[in-house]
Amino acid sequence: MVDVGQKPATHRVAIASGRISMRPATLRLIAAGRARKGDVLGVARIAAVQAAKRAAELIPLAHPLALTRVAVEFTLSRKPAAVRIVARVECRGQTGVEMEALTAAAVGLLTVYDMVKAADRSMTLGQIRLEEKHGGKSGVFRRSAR
Repeated sequence: MVDVGQKPATHRVAIASGRISMRPATLRLIAAGRARKGDVLGVARIAAVQAAKRAAELIPLAHPLALTRVAVEFTLSRKPAAVRIVARVECRGQTGVEMEALTAAAVGLLTVYDMVKAADRSMTLGQIRLEEKHGGKSGVFRRSAR
């Protein structure tokens, strides 16, 4: 791991997003709350929060961090049929929370897949990316609109 012991603790924020595309019928199943395993987005939200908290256990050289906030939002898109996740992670610390936000987004989408895979094994996860980060020496990063 990189030594961050001499760095000042600052307020750190990272926002990551991703999407899972699926058949329209699968999206309708999620939106109506009729998945056999239960509340797809509710379970995926909890999984994303847990993943952010455990990122250092999954990514070998990531620092364990005391997170102060993890917020997860989902948006349903009808055309094309997809679920988008946005994960915001915050802490006051000596290193950033990008890996925690990215891990939350990825695991949230994997959980959506797991919850409805019996209905649609053709779902595709993608576009997992850092949208924004601020705090610390490197300053602000915001993904430019393309």
